[in-house]
Amino acid sequence: MSAPAGPRHRATGWRWRRNPLRRRCDVVEAWTVGLLGAAMLFVAPLAGAFAGSFAYDAVHAKAARQRAEGHAVRATLVEDAPPADGVGARTLQPVEVRWTDRGGTAHTARAEVAAGTPAGSRTDLWLDAHGRVTAAPAAEDVQWGTAIAVGGAATCVVWALAGSTWTAVCAVAHRRRMAEWTRAWERTEPRWTGSQP
Repeated sequence: MSAPAGPRHRATGWRWRRNPLRRRCDVVEAWTVGLLGAAMLFVAPLAGAFAGSFAYDAVHAKAARQRAEGHAVRATLVEDAPPADGVGARTLQPVEVRWTDRGGTAHTARAEVAAGTPAGSRTDLWLDAHGRVTAAPAAEDVQWGTAIAVGGAATCVVWALAGSTWTAVCAVAHRRRMAEWTRAWERTEPRWTGSQP
């Protein structure tokens, strides 16, 4: 057998029911908080999903375009890569590398490799359609990582906007409510205390 609705239940929903204490600012606050709550529960995840999907499509298309227009070559390090020398040091270091194209022409360029890689080691180098060194196309895990990061950021932005709006609306409504109750008490207090002229 369920317990009847007590004072706690009546107190939590008083803004939604007609009663002598409810003011217009209470109704506005209740509806605004309800809508913002729905936005935080439903709109924020949807915004994150759409933003993440858009980011994935953009990174995936760029990687596909890079693969279609460029190609990878195997290059040899001409020099030792500097070692990582402490916490927070760079894990990739720029070094000179050399490779030979299909026509037998030797080329050199600077590429980033793992810190401490010795000279003579081989590394993959990505070239664009004009034979210039360029960044390698993003791997699938990088594409998904970008999508998750962008989607999470979009979700957090919506949450932050809704939360700050929620806080501001509640603060304004509280000030309005206190002012209206003060004016109502100023009209009522003389009749209660018998000081009415």
